[in-house]
Amino acid sequence: MFLWKTGYLGMTGFLRKTGARNLALAALVGLVQAVITLPAAALPFDYETGLQPAASPVMEQIEDFHRLLLWIIVAVCLFVLALLMWVAVRYRARVNPVASKIHHNTILEVVWTIIPVIILVIIAVPSFRLLYFEADIPKPDVTIKAIGKQWYWTYEFPGAKGFQFDSLVLSDEDDAKQGKPRLLGVDNPIYVPVNKVIEIQTTGADVIHSWALPQMGVKMDAVPGRVNLTWFKADKTGIYYGQCSELCGAKHAYMPIEVHVVTDAEYAAWLAQAREKFASLDPVSTRLAAK
Repeated sequence: MFLWKTGYLGMTGFLRKTGARNLALAALVGLVQAVITLPAAALPFDYETGLQPAASPVMEQIEDFHRLLLWIIVAVCLFVLALLMWVAVRYRARVNPVASKIHHNTILEVVWTIIPVIILVIIAVPSFRLLYFEADIPKPDVTIKAIGKQWYWTYEFPGAKGFQFDSLVLSDEDDAKQGKPRLLGVDNPIYVPVNKVIEIQTTGADVIHSWALPQMGVKMDAVPGRVNLTWFKADKTGIYYGQCSELCGAKHAYMPIEVHVVTDAEYAAWLAQAREKFASLDPVSTRLAAK
């Protein structure tokens, strides 16, 4: 939605000055505006097509890699388009009534083999660097275990004074009351301190789920019988939303993730309160069975 709005405003403003005959150029101006302008709002909204603003070093590198690929793709497409137009004009039937019978061009074949290889190498180097950065987990300050269940998340904070709690999607009415995006708000969000390494351990209790937090650049499958590891380090406070990103059944769309990034003092206060609040709280499965 953001990219569409930005491109649309840029294009329409340009058209008022230049007229309809410059439609193609105006569209290009709008597209460039949309690509190079970053979204101002942190919250996701309907029909958004661009990436949400990065809030972690991992996501910042993902954005940089995304922009690199975008410009490479644009350059390749424009180059191929120019070649097609040149061939269509240069070798049209009117100019060449007798078709050429040349079957091979060694130099051309070598060039169109080597150039794609060079492009792939240019893409591969930052790609491998990014993959290593995501997989190499620094020493964590906080460890959280996210257990995917049909259809909600259970979070465990391990340790001597560990605790666990369930996080369920809010109703539309509660979302509206609390000012949260529909199908993204939860009753028990998780809190993490800012500028600290957060290790997420994911697993599944029934089927495969996926714990995803776009603004942190995190997406890790939660597989039954296996523990996968990922991490993030939020560099700004705020509320960040995600969802289960693996088709896991009828209520797959009702497994949101809500993470509050707070200061160290606020996190310590929440931690003390959570230990008391969730110490004797039964899991959802137990509560539902009792009903």
